[in-house]
Amino acid sequence: MRIVIVADACDPPTNGVIRTLRALTAALEGMGHDVLMIRPPGFFSVPCPTQPDIRLALAPSRRLRRLIDDFGPDAVHIATEGPLGLAARRLCRRRGWPFTTMFTSKFAETIHARIRVPVGWTWAALRWFHAPAARTMVATESLAAELDVRGFGPLAHVTRGVDTDLFRPRDDAALSYPSPVWLYAGRVAPEKSVEDFLRLDLEGTKLVVGDGPDRERLERVYPDAVFLGTLRGEELARAYAGADVLVFPSLTDTFGLVVLEALASGTPVAAYPVTGPLDIIGESGAGVLDDDLGRAAREALAIPRERARAHALGFSWQAVARQFVAALEPIARPSGAPLPAKARPRENSA
Repeated sequence: MRIVIVADACDPPTNGVIRTLRALTAALEGMGHDVLMIRPPGFFSVPCPTQPDIRLALAPSRRLRRLIDDFGPDAVHIATEGPLGLAARRLCRRRGWPFTTMFTSKFAETIHARIRVPVGWTWAALRWFHAPAARTMVATESLAAELDVRGFGPLAHVTRGVDTDLFRPRDDAALSYPSPVWLYAGRVAPEKSVEDFLRLDLEGTKLVVGDGPDRERLERVYPDAVFLGTLRGEELARAYAGADVLVFPSLTDTFGLVVLEALASGTPVAAYPVTGPLDIIGESGAGVLDDDLGRAAREALAIPRERARAHALGFSWQAVARQFVAALEPIARPSGAPLPAKARPRENSA
């Protein structure tokens, strides 16, 4: 199957959306599917006003249409609600093509945290965006239940996976900081509630891996915390494996890929009992969920690292790819209509 995935996600490496889509693409290609991922690189773009490290494509319709027509897709999937997603939605609607979407973030709460747009307005806009989709893919059952109540549908459960070869326990991963080492990994932005982690009264060292618009302020306010900036690949994997507990303070993530990456590294997790951690950790004993985040962190120290790793081994990208393909809605073509002959798939920015 030829699959177009349209995403407004750019590249900080801590961006869970782009890491998810690239891992999914690799799994799909391994199954024999051809995938074209269309992203802002290659389009004229400007920084997002509240998140300058994220680029917004301007007037992308013509180039996006050409890329899609040259590729000749059997299915179109729109992963984000930005300018590229809107252009792809409009194209599919004009042509009568079915398409699927993905709900990746609670933007209503995110935008409200940044510029105080009423939450109800954003939820209404999100409902409008996803309404024509054949299916909206969601990562967790609890998110599906919430979206169902809010009037979204139909919905399809497509979970997330983790690279258990990269993210693994490492005997030589000890970090040179006073222990215990508490780790936050992800974007350093207001909607991630990083400050909930930094203000906790915990002995040892608090590490922050990642970057974002709130980093400079938080470094000034919390000088005892160690801000390592963006890490990737082996460096990121070693940070996970060397930490004693991952503290995941977000209330707005719809999944939390970093939770799986930490568990795969043998690092237990402390989090609030909200969508994402509830679905990943559940009753597994691989982490502690509590409205008191400090208590959750201290209790998580006692969790055997082997238990965290064993739980993560149940999440594979191959299983995710099969769920994804099953949720797609193929484009009906006239009988015998040829498809363009293309080389192996790639991103539009390659």
